[in-house]
Amino acid sequence: MAAACVKLGSKPETFLRKGEECFCPSGLASDIVIQVQQRSFHLHKFPLVARSGKLAKLLDEVPTQKGDEKLCLELHKIPGGADAFELAAAFCYGFRFELTASNVVQARCAAEYLEMNEDLGEGNLKAKTDDFLHEVVLHSFKECMRALHSCEAVLPHAEELGIVASCIDAVASMACMDHSNLAWPMLHSPGGSLLWNGISTGAKPKKIRTDWWYEDVCVLMLPLFKRVILAVEAQGMKPECIAGALMHFAKKHLPALNNRRQGVRAESSNMGVGSSEGEQKHVLETVESLLPTQKGVVSTKHLSGLLRSATILNASPECKNNLERRLGLQLQQASLEDLLLPNLSYNMETLYDTDCVQRILEHFLLMDQNMSGIEPSPGSIFDGALMSPPSLSPLMEVARLLDSYLAEVAPDVNLKPLKFLSLAEALPEYSRISDDGVYRAIDIFLKAHPWLKEDEREQLCRIMDCQKLSLEACTHAAQNERLPLRVVVQVLFFEQLQLRTAIANCFMMSDTSHALRNQSMTDGLAGTSSSGLMRGPDRYPHPHPGMMHENQALKMDMHNIRHRVSELEKECSGMRAEIQKLGKAKGHWRVVTMLMGGKFRSQLCRTRSSVVQNHIRTGGAAPSPEDTKEPKHNRSTSITQQN
Repeated sequence: MAAACVKLGSKPETFLRKGEECFCPSGLASDIVIQVQQRSFHLHKFPLVARSGKLAKLLDEVPTQKGDEKLCLELHKIPGGADAFELAAAFCYGFRFELTASNVVQARCAAEYLEMNEDLGEGNLKAKTDDFLHEVVLHSFKECMRALHSCEAVLPHAEELGIVASCIDAVASMACMDHSNLAWPMLHSPGGSLLWNGISTGAKPKKIRTDWWYEDVCVLMLPLFKRVILAVEAQGMKPECIAGALMHFAKKHLPALNNRRQGVRAESSNMGVGSSEGEQKHVLETVESLLPTQKGVVSTKHLSGLLRSATILNASPECKNNLERRLGLQLQQASLEDLLLPNLSYNMETLYDTDCVQRILEHFLLMDQNMSGIEPSPGSIFDGALMSPPSLSPLMEVARLLDSYLAEVAPDVNLKPLKFLSLAEALPEYSRISDDGVYRAIDIFLKAHPWLKEDEREQLCRIMDCQKLSLEACTHAAQNERLPLRVVVQVLFFEQLQLRTAIANCFMMSDTSHALRNQSMTDGLAGTSSSGLMRGPDRYPHPHPGMMHENQALKMDMHNIRHRVSELEKECSGMRAEIQKLGKAKGHWRVVTMLMGGKFRSQLCRTRSSVVQNHIRTGGAAPSPEDTKEPKHNRSTSITQQN
């Protein structure tokens, strides 16, 4: 799209430049020299005083020179410098030049400074620039952005003239405008295609993206960008669009946001790209203060990136705290990578900032997961939006996320057991349906910290509920030499309870099936008797020989299963007594665990096989593997791989 412009002047001449000196091409000797910054303009007095009231006053105050000496005048304070004065001088001489959105603001400020008013002639530079601004520039978003960007060079003067405020209001109005009905000035056919003079063109209407204005406003300096954001917010812009524009601006000025996959050293080395550390810190704190307070308008990925940048740039504590609160508010939407924040504290003991994650968890527990937005209160955002307990579903999602985070930070040898313990206990026990993830994290931590004492290992394992372990996790734990002896005994005990429960359920299902068959047989006999169709010896028929055989086989299977369960209980009792004797003997540990694990698995397999055969004989289909064991956690597959 070509930039809009208006041509002023009629003479085709332009100033001749020789280095830092400019000459008029008229051929007449100049009688005045005006110095503007480093540039010297050799001009004539009459064309200038005819259009500029300020130059007329200044030249009258200059003493008359003798002979051929030229009048000298310095204009170092003119807005826009030498380029703006050259435009004003060209207008005074009537030279042809184009007035565009990029130079109209400088020309307008120069005209104001030089007092080029209508008093000195109709159609002076001040009136020409005002007409172009209000009739062309303020009616086009692109032109208005060009003019607003050019205001940065003459900001105080453009502010006094009201140009900045007019451009910002115009930009905000056009950004908030619904462009869906303005993109194509044509009617739509019933099929959805565009019509031109009643004839279908076959083209479909273009959809206007909501982020079409991001790139244009992000070229502004931070003060003007902030005013544009406040203006669009005041005119009802959606919070999602405001947040998108802010993050687009942050990505352009904060290199750390674009280096998420790199290490801490790479992020620190790229910290000064494009601007200084202080400027980036100011940008970050300003962007955070402008972010809408509604929940979910900024993704956890972007919040994590801002928090990482705040740590690198050493932003203010208020900025960091607000970002942690925002991330805690929607923690159930976060990924593991969002929580892997580098530790840039003074000591740098651990690789990741576990203290920051713990504070985020605390904010999550205080936030109400059901509120749609947050109203800021004086002093700090989110105050007054706390003290409402989160629902169970987000708790379970965060619990799975926390278990993955614990497994990720567990290999760090500098991570203290108490810190690991406090992180694992940050969420309530009921938030975890399965403790497979906790067990995996504990096993990784114990493997990376082999020097821990027995009591320290037992303290860590207390956060794990053996009753919530899947069968695969129980099998792994029963052979895990890193676990304390007491924990292994608990695992075996609860695994035995799971087995007994499964067998009892099978017995109950078999008894229910047998009772239903007897009931159906009784109902059939009663119906036959009432109908009068059976008489004499055939009134009470004998059971079918095949059914009697099935019932006899079922009784034998149940007797065998009860016998095996009784043997299993005796073996477990013997193992408990043996463990109590060998509890202090470290050298027998591997033998005990292998004995317990091997015997118990063999009994479990034999019993489960009996359950399956029993279910088939009773007339049902063979149960699937999922029906004969506890539901597995999604991380249970990786438990055996970790060992």
